Amino acid sequence: MTKNPPIEKNPPAEKKITHLPTGHTRSSGSLKIAILGFGTVGASVAKILCELKPKGLELTHIFNRGVARKRVPWVPHSVQWTEDFQDVLASGADVVVELAGGLDPAGEWVRKALTAGKSVVTANKQLIAHHGVALEKLASARGCHLLYGAAVAGGIPVIPGLQYGLAGDRLTQLQGILNGTCNFILSKMEEGAEFHPVLSEAQALGYAEANPTEDVAGYDARAKLVILMRLAMRADVHPEEVPCRSITDVSAIDFTYARDLGCTIRQISRGQLHEEGVVATVGPMLVPRSSPLAWSRGTENMVIASGQFGGDVVFSGHGAGGHPTAVAVVSDLLSIVHGSSLVDLPSRKATVGGEFVVPHYIRFVVDDRPGIISEIAASLAEFEVNIDAILQKPGHPKHNLPFVVTVEPCGSSALKKAFARIAKMDCLREVPLDLQILES
Repeated sequence: MTKNPPIEKNPPAEKKITHLPTGHTRSSGSLKIAILGFGTVGASVAKILCELKPKGLELTHIFNRGVARKRVPWVPHSVQWTEDFQDVLASGADVVVELAGGLDPAGEWVRKALTAGKSVVTANKQLIAHHGVALEKLASARGCHLLYGAAVAGGIPVIPGLQYGLAGDRLTQLQGILNGTCNFILSKMEEGAEFHPVLSEAQALGYAEANPTEDVAGYDARAKLVILMRLAMRADVHPEEVPCRSITDVSAIDFTYARDLGCTIRQISRGQLHEEGVVATVGPMLVPRSSPLAWSRGTENMVIASGQFGGDVVFSGHGAGGHPTAVAVVSDLLSIVHGSSLVDLPSRKATVGGEFVVPHYIRFVVDDRPGIISEIAASLAEFEVNIDAILQKPGHPKHNLPFVVTVEPCGSSALKKAFARIAKMDCLREVPLDLQILES
C-alpha cells in the first residue's frame, strides 16, 4: 500500500518570478532595467539604452544619492528617478544594474535584489572578487542571473571569452595588464617622466581618483586577477592572499636600465596553476619588448590566457572609461534577454602557495665606496642566487649612485633573505628595488 506524502502545515506561498528564467527568452514585452549609480558608467549605460534602444530592454528606474543633481534631459520622462533603494526593490524591474561600486552598501543591494528574484548585472570587481561564488549560488537558488562581464577589462570581452570561447581548454596561466591608470602612468614614465607629475596628469584627465591607492598599490588589478583565475583555472582564491607591489617605487632611471635589457616596465597581474593550488602576484615587472604586454600603451588593457591545448590567446583593447564599460554592461543585458545560458564552470577553493622562479632586476642606490659589489655578490651567493649582469650608467653623483644587478631565475623568498643581509650595509641610500623579469 502506498502512503500519501506528508502535508506541510504551512506551505510556502508560490513566488511570482518577474525576471527571465535561465535558458528562456522573453516572448513579449521588454526586460525592465533599473540602474543603481548614475556616475560615468551608469550615465553611459543609460545613454546606450535611450539612444540605441536595444530590442527587449527598457530603462525604467535610476537610483542615486542626491538624485536631483543627476537628472539629465535626454532620459525619457517615463523613467523613475529615486534615491531610495526600496523603490527599486519594490518595483517591477526585472534586472538591477549595479554600478555604484565597492563592497558596501552595493553588496547588500545586490543580495536583496537577487533574493527578490531580480537578475543583477554589475561591473563591481571588488564585490565579485570577494563574494562572487556566494552571490552566484544565491542567483542560482532564486532562478535568476548574475552577470559581470564589465568587471574586468571594461569593454574587452575577456570574461565571456573565458566562459564560452575557451571553456573547452585547460587554462594553466594568465598574464595581463588589468589597470588602465597604472598603464597610463608607466607608459608616460617610459617616455622620461617621473611618477608624481604623471599621477597628477592622470588625476586631471579622470583616469585616477583623488586617492589613487586602489590603482597604484595593485588592489584593483588583484581583484580582477582573482575573478579571472576563478573563471579560467577554476581556482577560488581570496584576494588578500595575492601579494601586491606598488608602482610608486619605480623611477625614470629604471626605464633607462630596462631599455638596455631589451625590456620596458608594466604593472603585470600573473596567475599560474601550481601542484597544490596557484601562484599569483601583482606588481611592476620588466617585460621583454618581444612580449605583446610591452605593446600596450595608455589606458589599454591586455590579457594573455595560456591553454594546454589551444596555446596563447590575447585579449586587448581599451579597458577603461565609461563607454567601453557600458558596452559590456549592455551586452550582459542582451545576453539575459536572449536567454543565453552560462557554461557551468565550477571552481574549487585554492590557496596561493609557492612562488614564481624567474630572473630579477635589482636596482641599488648607494654612497659609493670600494667593495660594494663583492659584498652584494656574497650576500646573494649565500642563498644560492647567481648574478647574471651588472649595469651602471655614468654621470650620477658618487654619494647617490644608482646601479642595477640582474640575477638568474630564483624565488622571491631567497632574495628576501639576501636583502635582509644586504640591508646591514652602511652604504645604502635607499631600499633596493626588486622587480621580476617576465621571460619570453
